[in-house]
Amino acid sequence: MNLHELSPAEGSTHVAKRKGRGPGTGNGKTAGRGHKGQKARSGGGVRVGFEGGQMPLARRVPKRGFNNIFAKPLETINVSALEAFENGAVVGADELLAAGIVSKCEYGFKVLGNGSITKKITVKASAFSESAKAKIEAAGGKAEVV
Repeated sequence: MNLHELSPAEGSTHVAKRKGRGPGTGNGKTAGRGHKGQKARSGGGVRVGFEGGQMPLARRVPKRGFNNIFAKPLETINVSALEAFENGAVVGADELLAAGIVSKCEYGFKVLGNGSITKKITVKASAFSESAKAKIEAAGGKAEVV
């Protein structure tokens, strides 16, 4: 096989529509832009979120409190989910992903105190709730913040 013999898979490519090239194409004359108006003009159109002068939705909806746009959202798991691991295990983000307890863990995870735990395991997480920390340590395990 040589470079000149390569071709794309059947059906993976298609020819672009040629706008404004006569009535036979089905896209002649106005080229799919309709008749006149702002959106028919070259360079015409309105910005994203513009509602024709009506107060836009983004400004109509009330805003409350502070929203930190730089926040790194943590995944949350409950103490009961840690029961899936064997006694003496060291549990971190990688182990949770491998076990399928969390599907993604971009910025770390926080352990919450719902449920109970009977196994003695070491948990390495970004954060713990007070009740989760108490339950892990009561079972003989360790709660380490990483």
